[in-house]
Amino acid sequence: MTAAALAHLSSSLPLKDPSLLTVEPSFEGKNTFAVSNPAATSAQVEEGSDVIAKVTTMGRNEAKKAIEKAHNVLPSWRDGTTAAHRSAILTRWSQLIKDNADDIAKIMTFESGKPLGESLGEVAYGCSFLDYYAAEAVRPTSAGGGFVAPTPFATPDGAPRGKIMAIQEAIGVTALITPWNFPIAMITRKAGPALAAGCTTVLKPSELTPLTALAIKTLADRAGVPDGVFELVTADRDSTAGVGEEFCTNPIVKKISFTGSTPVGKLLMKSSADTVKKLSLELGGNAPFIVFDDADIEQAVDAAIASKYRNAGQTCVCADRFLVHRSVHDEFVSKLKEKVGKFVTGPGSDSQTTMGPVITATAAQSVKQKVEEALSEGAECVLGGETLPDLGPNFFQPTILCNVDTKSKIWATETFGPVAAIRAFDSEEEAVDLANDSSVGLASYFCSRDMSRVFRVAGKLENGIVGINDGIISSASAPFGGVKESGLGREGSAAGIAEYLETKYLFINA
Repeated sequence: MTAAALAHLSSSLPLKDPSLLTVEPSFEGKNTFAVSNPAATSAQVEEGSDVIAKVTTMGRNEAKKAIEKAHNVLPSWRDGTTAAHRSAILTRWSQLIKDNADDIAKIMTFESGKPLGESLGEVAYGCSFLDYYAAEAVRPTSAGGGFVAPTPFATPDGAPRGKIMAIQEAIGVTALITPWNFPIAMITRKAGPALAAGCTTVLKPSELTPLTALAIKTLADRAGVPDGVFELVTADRDSTAGVGEEFCTNPIVKKISFTGSTPVGKLLMKSSADTVKKLSLELGGNAPFIVFDDADIEQAVDAAIASKYRNAGQTCVCADRFLVHRSVHDEFVSKLKEKVGKFVTGPGSDSQTTMGPVITATAAQSVKQKVEEALSEGAECVLGGETLPDLGPNFFQPTILCNVDTKSKIWATETFGPVAAIRAFDSEEEAVDLANDSSVGLASYFCSRDMSRVFRVAGKLENGIVGINDGIISSASAPFGGVKESGLGREGSAAGIAEYLETKYLFINA
């Protein structure tokens, strides 16, 4: 251990326990990369004071060594520990994260931009996966569990012959690739079930938000996760491709779990084909949000805000395409505008802030371009629509567009930004057809007080997740995942741990 993973920490990020970010990596990187505060002003960016830390750059070689290390300790973790032992470690890890919630939330806010309240909420959400899978580890659905089935075989005199058994076993070394928009929850949602099942892991967090990963790695070590069981590879933008290629082609890795864009997910699928890896892919979305004429409009507005504007619209399950029945369209838009207009946009570290910046200046300009294109195609801007350069290059106003064309990019593609694109509809059939007119199918939402419609529409929507009369739907106890080009597999619930297990069939003639 020859070089600190964190090469430099700015005084602008004061912590109660600075040692959270003094992880010693297993392998020395050659260079460092900068981690910047998305809420920095233009002046801070120009002078370089937007940089809050510098982290060791690791690449393909370090990823290979981490995989080999995880492989070497796999027998002792998978076969040399009980489920109860692994459960206790996950519980201790969760408690240590809770004990350091203020520091971890501050780290998350400074590197991702989300308001401090949202970061604290994510700390609790992230811990919920460790708590859930600590409990799941000892259940029959975990490693060592399984079932016995009646034998179809018979002896010559007609008596049952033999026993049929199916047992669950940890799949082995797993590679985890996580995004920047949920820096802790996307890690614990993968690492929790993997470690509970007896797998060893190698994590590659986003280069935009590696500090949260470093902090929870420190706490994993303190909780008693053995060396090599939860390895961390910090890669910059340029070295990420090499790390991903190593994950995909190394035969030691038996499973990859990835959360990110659909194009990258497809690339991982192709690259993993030669080694036939098991894949969990939580990919892009473009969620519809339908407001029917019988909806409670106040409830619908609150659900829309919760879904659309959380984390400045930068979640994979954000509502992007709003379909509002013509008879309630104006009322819904008016009430949405009233509430969204009261948002306070600013740095996430400010206590008054209700919406922070988007992750990069490039992201802000992409949102701006989409809005301008939509307006040129006939959309009406009801609120916002502009960048906020006085705050910084990454800030964009909370925005509402009406009369958006279905061929517009802001409608047809996922928009990671605070823009609600709205159009009216006249019939249930039209709304469902428009909602399903997408190559992706992660989440969808609709609001209705008609229970017959609730079950009818929920059955017709082509999505892995359907939120009804609510905009916050994710939970450790619920299966999370999409259909169509939104991915493969599920995270959360008992289905989540199944992604890290293989089923072995035994026939015993005794």
